[in-house]
Order: sequence, then structure tokens, then C-alpha cells
Amino acid sequence: MAVDDDQLDRAFTALGDPVRRAMIARLSRGPATVNELAEPFPITKQAVSRHIQVLEAAGLITRTRDGQRRPCHLVPAALEALTSWIDEYRLETERRFRRMDAVLKTVKEQEK
Repeated sequence: MAVDDDQLDRAFTALGDPVRRAMIARLSRGPATVNELAEPFPITKQAVSRHIQVLEAAGLITRTRDGQRRPCHLVPAALEALTSWIDEYRLETERRFRRMDAVLKTVKEQEK
């Protein structure tokens, strides 16, 4: 799943809020209704619904209809795309540190 800059912005903005991160963590264990997602938080159902809308707009979750229920589901591909984007920079940074470690090791050995 390719991620454009707007998708990244929406996803990282959505994940910038601790309530939404907790909701994502809860959904990683399986689908949940709005009421189930609201349980641990001392906020209104309206606020919970708004958080869900932000996560949905960011493409991190979806909602389905199951009779009267409208469970929320995590979109694993969206998180994988974010992880992939982060990994590109993490891997490059690790390569730089390994090169720096090699240079420092060479310098240290030359000082002996």
C-alpha cells in the first residue's frame, strides 16, 4: 500500500492523540463497538465518535454494519504502510551509525 504525504499527515496526526492511540491498541486485539472503545475513557460518546471519525478519515480504521452494531476494525495495511515509511529512515540511520562505528573502530585501532 503506497502512502502519499496527505495520508501520512492524516495518520500521524491521528496517532498524535493518546486516546486515538489507545483505540488503535484496543482494535489490534479485534473489532470493537463505539461503546466498547469508549469504556476506558472519561469523555463523552460524542468525543469518542469524533476520535473514531479522525481515525477513519486517516484510513486507520473502518466500520461495518452487523445488524444493529457498527463495529470498528483496524486496517492493518495502513499501519504496515506507516511502518514501512518509518523503516526506510530507520534503516538508513542505522547504516550511517554502522559506518560511523567502523570509522571510530579504525581510529581507535590506529591510536594503539
